[in-house]
Amino acid sequence: MTGWLASVTDVGEARQVLAAGADIVDAKNPHTGALGALPLDTVRAIVNAVGGHAPVSATVGDFPTMEPYGVVHAVDMMAATGVDFVKIGLFRAPALHDCLAALAPLCSQHRLVAVLFADRNPDIDIGLADRLAECGFAGIMLDTLDKSAGGLLRHQPVARLTRFVDHARHLGLISGLAGSLRATDIPVLAPLGADYLGFRGALCRSHARTQSLDAGAMFAVSDAIVKMRGVSAQTMACV
Repeated sequence: MTGWLASVTDVGEARQVLAAGADIVDAKNPHTGALGALPLDTVRAIVNAVGGHAPVSATVGDFPTMEPYGVVHAVDMMAATGVDFVKIGLFRAPALHDCLAALAPLCSQHRLVAVLFADRNPDIDIGLADRLAECGFAGIMLDTLDKSAGGLLRHQPVARLTRFVDHARHLGLISGLAGSLRATDIPVLAPLGADYLGFRGALCRSHARTQSLDAGAMFAVSDAIVKMRGVSAQTMACV
């Protein structure tokens, strides 16, 4: 069953999304890029506040050059906060594969999730997913880098997203779809079978990712996910 990931900026927001039924609490700073990192103390406080009621993930910030030492150091520091998953954006840079080689030893210590950018990689490099599985990554997500250029479905057709999710499942990778998603995208994306759909802007006032969370918006997402789970259960019962 597809769950939903909610990106939060502090302890108060973490408690709000837990109350709304989020399956993963994701620590991220929407003011500093697509995968902006929160201060380590803030992430640690979020982990403590969630208290094991849901997994916690956290982003390490944007590293466009994929400089191996900087990325590895950021992953080590973020993992030390106690999060369940560390998310790393993968940019098409000359150092990308050197960076993956440097991260491979960490995969035995931490659960790493690679984030690909659907608006920068229109063909979705399936071969990269194979490489991530070989390195020992726990999961792979699609997101968008430019939040002003429309959501995931504007950049990727459903057929290609289906192949992405199916290939991740074949490799044993947790899969996620994100990128300016709205509640109205859930009936389209949930049937693809990704493990998680990720949200930030859709949970906020005026659908603005840098604004505070809105209770009505959060429960609209939660209700849509629950509805699709019901549809899936009915479908399975008829098979």
